[in-house]
Amino acid sequence: MFVDSHCHLDFPDFADQMPQLLARMREARVGGALCISVNLPDFPAVLALAETHPHLWATVGVHPDYPDTPEPDVATLVKLAAHPRIRAIGETGLDYYRLTGDLSWQRERFRVHIRAAREVGMPLVIHTRKASEDTLRIMAEEGASAAGGVMHCFTEDWPTARASIEMGFCISFSGIVTFKSAQALREVALQVPDSQLLIETDSPYLAPVPHRGRTNEPSFVPEVARLLAQLRGVSLEHIEKVTTDNFLRLFKVMESELEVV
Repeated sequence: MFVDSHCHLDFPDFADQMPQLLARMREARVGGALCISVNLPDFPAVLALAETHPHLWATVGVHPDYPDTPEPDVATLVKLAAHPRIRAIGETGLDYYRLTGDLSWQRERFRVHIRAAREVGMPLVIHTRKASEDTLRIMAEEGASAAGGVMHCFTEDWPTARASIEMGFCISFSGIVTFKSAQALREVALQVPDSQLLIETDSPYLAPVPHRGRTNEPSFVPEVARLLAQLRGVSLEHIEKVTTDNFLRLFKVMESELEVV
């Protein structure tokens, strides 16, 4: 059974489609998914998915690509994370690709999330793009290793992955790793140990081959696993087991909570 460790099922792309989407997850043997928060105004919709469907879980956090949104503080994140369906803090991190100029607010927001994760003892879901040096520096300065977590939709180099792993973080690969242009990323994927490996869709974005051009969804996550299995010279069943086991361990989910498929 597979698990999608990162998706955005509250986005408008999936409006009024949940029954069909969940049915396709079952058909693809995807037994669960983590629904990711990107801002506080939309957080109730993310939480509602996890409250309604027992094999979906949620996070709480504010994405670095949202400059004009209510700013979280540690107390707010801690309070919201107390809900039993919340399993991580994030999506948080740094993005120097989409936004430019004075991004000190982004770095402070990232620090707030790390502090909240440490306080509640939950893992972090970290987004980093073109900001590896500052991401790793802030993780070290704020003691992110005490929380652990995942570097989601990883697209950076091996030194960044290795430093993250040394701080106790998993590395999650999305459909990007299946793209023909992703040879450098596949070289990184070869080196990540089984114990730190996760898979995701980042739905509705980044549909993997052979679904490129379509709206991505959790039922496509086995395609990421299939590429990793071929790349690493192991069976699909092996990648299925290690990535699901890692998800259960990191996000404190019981195997019995997954939907039987």
